[in-house]
Amino acid sequence: MHQKLLFLLLVIMPSFLYAQSYNKLHFKSIVVDTHNDLLSKAVDDNLTIDTDLSGKTHSDIDRFKKGGVDVQLFSVWCDGLKENPYAWANREMDTLDAVIKRNPEKISLSGTPSLLKKAVKEKKLAAMFGVEGGHMIENKLDNLNNFYNRGVRYMTLTWNNSTDWASSAWDETINADKLKQKGLTDFGKQVIRRMNELGMIIDVSHVGEQTFYDAIAVTNKPIIASHSCVHALCSVPRNLKDEQIKAIGKNGGVIHLNFYSGFIDSSYDRRSDIFNSRHKAELDSLLKINPEPYFANEYLFKKYPEEVKSLRPPLSMLIDHLDYIVKMIGVDHVGIGSDFDGINSAPHQLDDVTNLPLFTKELMNRGYSKKDIRKILGGNFLRVFKANAPENK
Repeated sequence: MHQKLLFLLLVIMPSFLYAQSYNKLHFKSIVVDTHNDLLSKAVDDNLTIDTDLSGKTHSDIDRFKKGGVDVQLFSVWCDGLKENPYAWANREMDTLDAVIKRNPEKISLSGTPSLLKKAVKEKKLAAMFGVEGGHMIENKLDNLNNFYNRGVRYMTLTWNNSTDWASSAWDETINADKLKQKGLTDFGKQVIRRMNELGMIIDVSHVGEQTFYDAIAVTNKPIIASHSCVHALCSVPRNLKDEQIKAIGKNGGVIHLNFYSGFIDSSYDRRSDIFNSRHKAELDSLLKINPEPYFANEYLFKKYPEEVKSLRPPLSMLIDHLDYIVKMIGVDHVGIGSDFDGINSAPHQLDDVTNLPLFTKELMNRGYSKKDIRKILGGNFLRVFKANAPENK
């Protein structure tokens, strides 16, 4: 009996100690996620994010803590067709402000390095906003100023739609023949300079290559890609090409990896197309009700969970993107930008925000040191955040 017990302990203990090891590292590190779409989902679906939304969303206020997230940049998003996008953006920010007011012991708006440090020390979620699409300033620098004053600490220059002053990756590649201008206009360059003055980080996820290089040339601060992956591994317009990756390295910026299956795995779209053809009749009916593909996909993905599960890539493929960037420009230039609650498919094991420790586990499996893992989990973003902040803050 004693021999059997000893044998079981010898078998079980190594895995238990290993689990303790990666969990301890994860929860002792400052974990930063630069992109989460929970606010947009809350407004669209009338959800209260300080309640338990398990099974409905990837995240909620309590699940951030369970996943070890210390700093969350909440995406403020609407598409380019929305009327009054500036007002819509403020409505989303109002949602988080109300949550903070109700839960001062759990979450704090932390728009400066000192406030962020204070929130982390008090074991609160340090929250900031990231505006995902320059169309939401409605071509007014005053609106950009107002966003900063409300706690916006980065702005993605474009979403998929171009603005009057910056061209998007989607339009530069898919709609090139209809594009009026490529890159930044003079006003676009004013936006970059004003963001530098304010301490608002420039985000180049979604932007076209010409806009990317124009922004790099104008900025005097490190930039981020808040939720992007590697074009060489998955050639979608939204991913970064090698020269762009190198340019971000030279700029001192950080690429935060997107968890969306379609940006990680080059064969995902083919598998997804097979799924859609299998359910074509339902898909066509849904598109008649609402022509927005996200609506139809979300419905079908919830209806056929087992089929959808088979579409997802392994977590190791996400880490392949990280390895690629590290080998090219170093470990100081990569982080996490999950896109949770803005995506309908993530790699296996990353079912929601509570699974983030498994990301750390995979980094350990790849041989990354504890020091480097801490950089990836949040240290790299904190460096860029501090470099962009006004000196007196």
